[in-house]
Parts: sequence; C-alpha cells; structure tokens
Amino acid sequence: MSTASSASPPLKTIAVDDEPLALGLVASFVQKTPFLELVGKFGSAVEALKYLHAYPGTVDLAFLDIQMQELNGLELARVLGPAGPRIVFTTAFSQYALEGYRVDALDYLVKPFNYEEFLRAAGKARAYAELTNQHASASVATGPEEEEFLFLKAEYQLVRVALSDVLYVEGLKDYVKVHLKSSPRALLSLMSLKTMEEKLPARRFMRIHRSFIVALDKIEAVRRLTVQIGAVTIPVGDQYKDSFLQFLSRWS
Repeated sequence: MSTASSASPPLKTIAVDDEPLALGLVASFVQKTPFLELVGKFGSAVEALKYLHAYPGTVDLAFLDIQMQELNGLELARVLGPAGPRIVFTTAFSQYALEGYRVDALDYLVKPFNYEEFLRAAGKARAYAELTNQHASASVATGPEEEEFLFLKAEYQLVRVALSDVLYVEGLKDYVKVHLKSSPRALLSLMSLKTMEEKLPARRFMRIHRSFIVALDKIEAVRRLTVQIGAVTIPVGDQYKDSFLQFLSRWS
C-alpha cells in the first residue's frame, strides 16, 4: 500500500439497491476493500436520501442502483447534486451511461460485475478523493490566483490540467471543450462556460465571446477583433469588446 493511501482515511461508503442479493454483494465488496468503509446499506433510494439528509457531509461515496421504485438512482443523484457523495452507478441497463455522465457520476458498473471491476471503480473514487484533497490544500496554501493546475472531471475521472497547457476553452451547451497545447485531442467536461470562467484566474484568462475563453499568453496576433491562437481564429463578441480593448491598451 502506498504512503498516500495509508495516510488517507477510508472513504465512507453506502450501497443502495432494491434487490437484496445485489445489495448484499455490493456491501460485501465494500467491506473487503481496505480503503472503503461501509456506513450504510439501503433497499431504496428514499431510505438513502433520508439518511443523507440526517447526516449531511458524512458520506464520501455511494454505489447506487438506477432502476428502483419510488425514486430511481438518477433522480436521487439529481436531488443530491454536487454537494452529495460521489456516485458509482450499478445497473443491468447500459443505456443509462450517458445519463450517468450528466449527473457527474464517477463510474458506471453494468451488472453482473465481479470484484475486479468493482475495485477499478472504487479506485477511481479514491483517486478522485486524493486529488480533491490536494486541490483543497493547494487552495489554502497559495490562493486561487496562484494555483498552477486545474482539476477537471472528464471521461469519468478527475484530470489535472496545467494552466500553462490551456490554449482556449470552447463552450458547447452543457459542456466545455478544453483545447491543450500538449495534445491534439481536447478534454470534454460537463460544466457551463460560466463555471469554467470562475475557475480560471482572471489575470491569465479572458472570456472574449459567449462561446470562448482564451489564455492571454497564447494569443499570437489580433486582427479586426479576432485573436489568433495557433491555426485557430477566434472572434471577439460585442458583449466582450470593451474589456478586450481595455486589455489590448495595456498590452500595446
């Protein structure tokens, strides 16, 4: 076991499934995993919701079935929102994978799954918790304007992105597409462009269009209210023209 793992407390975990055999299996998997601690198992999402409301902030991770009576797993995830525990869905129906991504699930296990598959999903939860703790420590130590990394949820994992690697960010409805200097493949993350703007330090990034945020140090040229970043030309929107021109007056 690594030093980081042994130093971290186990993730407080619940299992939620209306099938007793499936619930028992997930609970047994949790109990045999050293970095997880089973704090509750529930035969319905309603029971789980009551517990989570009674003990807010005490659960780190939920293994959650989707198809349940009264309140299904997706509905519970939406009710809990980002303040709730991280979620791994367990279901027999693979068509719910996209919906799971939309509610910010960490992973998606299709029944029947074995312990090895369970352990991979649990490992993602542990990695997410460790990165989140590192992020929180960095925020306390340096303040948000001095951080050199951004943590993004992309493809069911938390990815650390160096701010110096970001070229520009493109808004696509409920998603953002983060274009990087180091990779031809952009990262796709489920969040609004406004949320992304709030995460980025204003001294290094500027929103210049309803659909674009640019890294100021990556601008290579400005022509007629467009900016050039590599081979990409990005327009400056009317709403952002004044602030951009003010920036240019300081730059020139």
